[in-house]
Order: sequence, then structure tokens, then C-alpha cells
Amino acid sequence: MNWVTGLVVYVILWWLVLFTVLPWGNRVPDPEDMEAGQATSAPSNPRILLKMAITTVIAGIAWAGVYWLIASEIISLRPTVAP
Repeated sequence: MNWVTGLVVYVILWWLVLFTVLPWGNRVPDPEDMEAGQATSAPSNPRILLKMAITTVIAGIAWAGVYWLIASEIISLRPTVAP
């Protein structure tokens, strides 16, 4: 796997993990604390930077696993030629 393929795989994994991490720990605010025009489903404290850091770590671990699978040739990305 060259560096461009590795980067593309990491970016795809990062976004996939981000969308699975985003709902973690979200709490809906109390109705009396809501401002006018605020959506009732909007989280009170989304903690985006923490979730992005968690996403980076998890995506890095997943990328290392994918890299190991490709480098050990358990999964081959090369086309096979029929004999």
C-alpha cells in the first residue's frame, strides 16, 4: 500500500468512525434551559473536540489493522491473473 492509498483509507475510516462516535454521551437540555428557536433535539454539550480526538485514535488503530491485513497479504489488492 503506497502512502496515497494509506491516506485515503485513513480518511475513509476516520469519517466512518466519526459518525459512529458523534452520538456518544449526548444529552438533550432541559426544556426550561432552551432558548427560543433552539431545536429540541440539539445536544446541550456536544464535546466535538473530545469526540474528534477519540475518532483519531480509533481510526488510527483500525488503519493499523487494515495495513497489517494488506501487508501480510491476507487481503490482496492486486488483480489476479488467470493461468
